[in-house]
Amino acid sequence: MINTKEDVKKFINERNFKKIFVLCGKKSFVSSGAEIFFNKSFINKEIKFFFKKSELPILEELIEITKSIKKFEPNLILAIGGGAIIDYAKIANCIEVRDDLKNLIINYSYPFKKKYTHLGVIPTTAGSGAEVTSNAVIYVDGIKHSFENNLLIPDNFFLIPEFLISAPHKIKASAGFDAIAQALESLVSKKSNNESVDFASKSLKISINSYLSFLREPNFKNASKMSIAANLAGKAISISKTTAPHAVSYPFSSLFNISHGHAVGLFFENFFKFNFSNLSKSETTFDLAKRFQLIFDLFNVKNIDDFSKKISLMKKQAKLEDNMIKLKIDINTNSEKIIKGINLLRLGNNPININENDIIKIISK
Repeated sequence: MINTKEDVKKFINERNFKKIFVLCGKKSFVSSGAEIFFNKSFINKEIKFFFKKSELPILEELIEITKSIKKFEPNLILAIGGGAIIDYAKIANCIEVRDDLKNLIINYSYPFKKKYTHLGVIPTTAGSGAEVTSNAVIYVDGIKHSFENNLLIPDNFFLIPEFLISAPHKIKASAGFDAIAQALESLVSKKSNNESVDFASKSLKISINSYLSFLREPNFKNASKMSIAANLAGKAISISKTTAPHAVSYPFSSLFNISHGHAVGLFFENFFKFNFSNLSKSETTFDLAKRFQLIFDLFNVKNIDDFSKKISLMKKQAKLEDNMIKLKIDINTNSEKIIKGINLLRLGNNPININENDIIKIISK
C-alpha cells in the first residue's frame, strides 16, 4: 500500500500524461519535498501549478480552480496536499461552473455526470483519507456542505511517507486525530456494515499505537503506519460516513479557525459518552453495546470512562487544546451560529437521535 516517488514517475510516464494540472498548497508543497521532486522529475511535461489560498475549501476558490482546469485542458489533475486540496480537486474534476451552482450545493442536488479528466492524489497529511472517499466538502457563506458521489473517488492515489514527515506538529496532530475519530465514528455510525467495521478496526489497531510516536519522532516507519491508518479510516467512512463529532466540528473551523481534526476532537469524548449513556435509544440495526465493547477492546480499556480518559490524554499529549476558555470561544454567545453551521447529513448518521438542546448541553460541559 505504501508507494515511492518512483511509483509516481512511472505512473505519469507510462500513461504518457503530457499536460498536468497540479493543485497544491504553497507551504506544504515546498516543505514536504514535493517541489524538489517535481522540478527534477518532469522537466519534459507541460505543468500548471495552482496554489490554494484559502484555509478552508470555499466556493469562490473552487470556481477559480475549475475554470483554470478547463482553460488549461490537462489530461491529468494531480492533487498534492491535505484534505482541503484533495476535496477541491475531486469536486473541480466533476462539476461545471454554472449560475445555479451555489443553490445546487446548498440543496445537495448537484447532477453529477462524468469526470473531466484523470485524477491522481498524493496526500501530504495522514488524516483525511480523502484519497479513497466518495465525498468532498465545500464551504458556502461559512457553512459546510457535502458532495457525495462515486465520481468523486480519485482514479489513483499514492501514499508517500516522506511527504508527511516535515509537516508542522499542529497539522500532523490535527490530521492524525481526524483519522482516529473517523475510524471510531465509523464503528458506531448507523450506516456501518461488516466491511466498514473491518476497515475501521484495522485502522485503529495501527493508529492507536502510532499516532503519538509519529508526533514525537516522525520518521519513515511511523509515517508509513499513519498513512495506512488514515487510508483505512477513509475506506471505512466512505461506507459508513461520520457522525456527531464531525457534524459539530465544521462551525468551529469556519467561525474560530480551528483546524479540522482539532475541531473534531473538541467534544469527542462528550459525544461518545452521550451515545453510550443512551444505548437503549439506539437507532442502529446492529447491537451498539457490542460495538462499544469492540472499541473498549481496541483501546484496552474496561468502560466508557476509561475510554474517555484515554482519548483526553491522547489529545493532551498531542497538544490539541479543548478548553474553550483557553481557545477564547464563548459557546453561549455563539450558540446560534454554531447550531446553524452543523452538518445535518453527518448528524443523521449518529446512532442516537440528537437534537439542538442535546448538542448545546454536550458542548457546554
